[in-house]
Amino acid sequence: MEPRGARSRGRGRGRGRRRGARQFDRNTTEPISFYLSNLEELLAWKPTSDDDFNVATIPLANREPPLHSKRPRTLVCHDMKNGYLEDRFIQGSASRDPYVFYHWPYVDIFVYFSHHPVTIPPVTWTNAAHRNGVSVLGTFITEWTRGGQLCEAFLAGEAAAYHAVAVQLGRIARFYRFDGWLVNIENTLSEAAARNLPLFLRDLREQLCQDLPGGLVLWYDSVLQSGELQWQNELNEKNRVFFDACDGLFTNYNWKEEHLERMGAQAGERLADVYVGIDVFARGEVVGGGFETDKALRLIRKHGFSAAIFAPGWVYEHLGKENFLQNENRFWGLLAELLPTHSISTLPFSTCFCLGMGTGRFLAGQEEEVRPWYNLSAQEIQPLFTDQQAPGGAGSWLRTRCSLQDAWNGGSCLLIEGIIPPEAGHVAVHLFSFQLPAPPKLFLSLLYKLEEKLPKVAVALELTTRDSGSCHVGNVTALPGPVTRHQPQPLPTLPPHLSGLLGAGQQSTAGWMRRCYKLELRDCALHELSLILSRHQRGRQERRFSCRLGEIQVLDADGLHSSLPPVPSLQASQVLWHKGPGADQLSLSLTLHWSYPHSQARCFRIHCQGREQLQLLGVAHATLYRVVGLAVPEAPPKESCHVEFFVEPVLNEGVAVDQSRWGRLVLVYSNPASTSTY
Repeated sequence: MEPRGARSRGRGRGRGRRRGARQFDRNTTEPISFYLSNLEELLAWKPTSDDDFNVATIPLANREPPLHSKRPRTLVCHDMKNGYLEDRFIQGSASRDPYVFYHWPYVDIFVYFSHHPVTIPPVTWTNAAHRNGVSVLGTFITEWTRGGQLCEAFLAGEAAAYHAVAVQLGRIARFYRFDGWLVNIENTLSEAAARNLPLFLRDLREQLCQDLPGGLVLWYDSVLQSGELQWQNELNEKNRVFFDACDGLFTNYNWKEEHLERMGAQAGERLADVYVGIDVFARGEVVGGGFETDKALRLIRKHGFSAAIFAPGWVYEHLGKENFLQNENRFWGLLAELLPTHSISTLPFSTCFCLGMGTGRFLAGQEEEVRPWYNLSAQEIQPLFTDQQAPGGAGSWLRTRCSLQDAWNGGSCLLIEGIIPPEAGHVAVHLFSFQLPAPPKLFLSLLYKLEEKLPKVAVALELTTRDSGSCHVGNVTALPGPVTRHQPQPLPTLPPHLSGLLGAGQQSTAGWMRRCYKLELRDCALHELSLILSRHQRGRQERRFSCRLGEIQVLDADGLHSSLPPVPSLQASQVLWHKGPGADQLSLSLTLHWSYPHSQARCFRIHCQGREQLQLLGVAHATLYRVVGLAVPEAPPKESCHVEFFVEPVLNEGVAVDQSRWGRLVLVYSNPASTSTY
């Protein structure tokens, strides 16, 4: 699939689109993610303003433990139909039932794989992974006869040739803000090229260290030190030279336990840098695969290695779109005990549980659009999902899953269903783990909705802290021990300077209830956040419940901003006009740009207004947006018309921004020159 740029067939105010620009869809001028097809394109690559849409806007979040810790890691390698499918549309698409990945707490590294020589990860994947603290790697791959020719062109000669490739790969990762490369050479090499290959890997690693602190280079088990193409399914003396030159080895998939037993001595102290490959499609003579992937993972963990899970999209491709979310949770649930999880280590923390897709789009509990949409940049942090069985296997008594039927913001919420057993007064649902010092004053905010047809249950948050010396809650010293549980009472009202940010203490909108809490803490580390569902009155019967979570926030009270950032300064460029689509109409496309502190905005809603009421055009996750094919009235002879564009910031805390503080641009037009008909 060869992405091509937009073809400019008309001219208006501003710069027209260059024909053949790969960063834009040829037919619509929508911005798209792309790859590089050959060595010439790689060496010629230079960023321009056309590349701005492809730059990740979410920095790599900190979390614990960090990637460089010595515990075994988990790498996910995404391989689906050669990549760049619906995920290539940077501003999203109307895809129904798309593939999404959201089990990020289990993952350390995400690799976007395709068979294009230089696979640059789509920016939507980088944003989603970075929000969850997961490093993202692109793929540099050579294969078959053409791959061999490419390798000979830059590896068989002088050092300057492979140095130029290393420099370009480093620059690309730095510019688009992803975190490194998986290098996969799957063709035979000449003696000269094989001799230079480890030097190239070291050069690439040095370039990433200069350009991208924390950048990674991983090597795929394929070609040998001799230049022969022969997969080893292990680290050994034939491929060790590549392991020594980079940050880790991704093994081939046809290994047996004896391979793992041999590798321990080879890896030494770098056990965690060996990523043992698991093909979820179970091609070849492999261990496990499919819903038996845990068999392979269990052996890998037994020997202390990291795991590289290849093509977990099997769930979507093999089992189909129907019941995908249910099957996805089952797949990862079967692996959960073998996947070390990560903890959130920074505040503020906020999530509305959006998957980055939906059958509709919600704002403040109200459905404002009823149509499918997909944009992974909109995905928010997800919890650990639970599916626990009642004693004796009597059925599920506690399950958490994503629900597309309702939401507070975005396209989904978290649905918690289950039973409070007769012998219990409550059920605790673990949501998030934390590992950071608690601020002196902490605010918690919860939005939830109960199923009206079921008996009411009480809903509350429980925060646990670990002691740092001693832990004080308000003015009362907590009981000694490693963990202290806090179940604060909801606030009836908030201080005036915070009520606009967090909402009133207790309010209901479209059935959603908000609860806000305040804790004063000292010498504590935040540990876990759970939801407590309890009976109003004790009884001997089981109590079914169904609770939707729309938003959770954990905020440092002293770090909240009561003042809003400046109004965005809005500009337009790359204006393109066409005749049509209807009689007496023009079609307008243009790029809007503005400035705004990334750290304070969750996203931006883009509106327009002509003769009619305000119209939502889309949602931006960067400070630019491409308006595509907007129908506007054609101006009568010797007269002019205008259309207004607005950029509405959506703040991290969820507060509504008054329209007077939106960015605004008025485009006045009469008879744009050189319009053309579709």
